[in-house]
Amino acid sequence: MNEHDKPQSPALPGDGTGVDAAPSSFRIQGLVEEPAKVMRIGSMIKQLLEEVRTAPLDDGARATLADIHERSVSELESGLSPELVGELRRIRLPFTEDQTPSEAELRIAQAQLVGWLEGVFHGIQTALAAQQLASEQLARRIQLRELPPGTPVAPGIVINDRGEPERVAPGRPAPDRAPAEDNDGGPGQYL
Repeated sequence: MNEHDKPQSPALPGDGTGVDAAPSSFRIQGLVEEPAKVMRIGSMIKQLLEEVRTAPLDDGARATLADIHERSVSELESGLSPELVGELRRIRLPFTEDQTPSEAELRIAQAQLVGWLEGVFHGIQTALAAQQLASEQLARRIQLRELPPGTPVAPGIVINDRGEPERVAPGRPAPDRAPAEDNDGGPGQYL
């Protein structure tokens, strides 16, 4: 899939709409190219680690588990961004082909992979939460810019001429707003 085929993300701060740019940590697009696949493999690896903790493994079971581990890593790499693939390759120690890994080596490798995947998932969740917060703040700023200058939005805070909230100095009255047109000069309706 090339850059032109990828789906576009929704408008965010810094998308050319004249609103402040968002930090680069909000870039989520492309971290995990196939999230469902990564989640399935991650769940399988975690379940496999639970099974391995309680069962003694003979030589054949260790060889099979090592093969499953290697295949799982290979499949994970096909669903991750190049940055995450590089990170995974740097932190993991592959098994040697001429020797079956011990139970301890297998457990350590599986636990390391599960921990790394959980870190990836938490990082994505954090980035999504930050992106949602930024979108909410952007929506609030846009709403505030639609209010006329001098509109009080909280005690001691009014909208200034740029459409931004501004604290009114204590003892200083809020800027005067044009009085509403009142035809009869009476107190108004209460019901």
